[in-house]
Amino acid sequence: MIKPLRKAVLPVAGLGTRFLPATKAMAKEMLPVVDKPLIQYAVDEARAAGIEQFCLVTGRGKTAIVEHFDIAYELEATLRARGKDAELKMLRDAQLPPGAVVTVRQQEPLGLGHAIWCARAFIDDDPFAILLPDDLVLSETPCTKQLADAYAQTGGCVVAVTEVPREQTNRYGILDIGKDDGRLVEVKGLVEKPKPEDAPSNLSIIGRYVLVPKVVEYLSRMERGAGNEVQLTDAMAKLIGQVPFHGLRYEGRRFDCGDKVGFLEAQIAFALKRPEMAPAVRAFLKTYA
Repeated sequence: MIKPLRKAVLPVAGLGTRFLPATKAMAKEMLPVVDKPLIQYAVDEARAAGIEQFCLVTGRGKTAIVEHFDIAYELEATLRARGKDAELKMLRDAQLPPGAVVTVRQQEPLGLGHAIWCARAFIDDDPFAILLPDDLVLSETPCTKQLADAYAQTGGCVVAVTEVPREQTNRYGILDIGKDDGRLVEVKGLVEKPKPEDAPSNLSIIGRYVLVPKVVEYLSRMERGAGNEVQLTDAMAKLIGQVPFHGLRYEGRRFDCGDKVGFLEAQIAFALKRPEMAPAVRAFLKTYA
């Protein structure tokens, strides 16, 4: 029997140095794309996949992320008094139910694998999703919902994958693949940031995963990989052959919002999806052509 997917871990402890000075006193996950912070896009995407419990793996200076999902009584009272019902509804839609969010601290920047290990008590014995808020996906069906649907069919582990230029494989976790039906691919192996000449394919993992709790057992060994960090990819590779493991070519377009150009591109793409904004955005873009 395949256990239902109800938990998600969101690693948000990074310093966001590529966006300094904007992130000097502000968590990078609170940077807005149009009018929603990155962290809310991630949480909304997870909720659309049936996720009910969230673990934020935080660091110093990240309290604003937790407060964003809390009730702002004074602000709500002001909006109510001014008759701003639409804005009030927007705030309430962003809130999470009591007890739905827990936070744990990653005191040292020892890698993504270490961040997930910090959430081990939350994960317990349940399957869980991982969403990296820096990766923003624009799609008709939310990316995590696509993964959750695939997981409901296959069980085991399912990761979102996309093709990257061969010369860029040294930036990503790359799949060694077996059977491939054009959407779901069997994962035979995983390699973290291989040189282009050594890469088994050009299928790269993006920041969306559904994993089984056994991965924590391997993370607990604190084995260092690329960059002398505890790599999630290395721990996942040890699960291959023990549980079903698939990559999903997701529908949609991914924006790397940890990169300035990717972040700016996401602003344009998401604004153009808003009917009330699209005409004005198209008009001003023409002035820069």
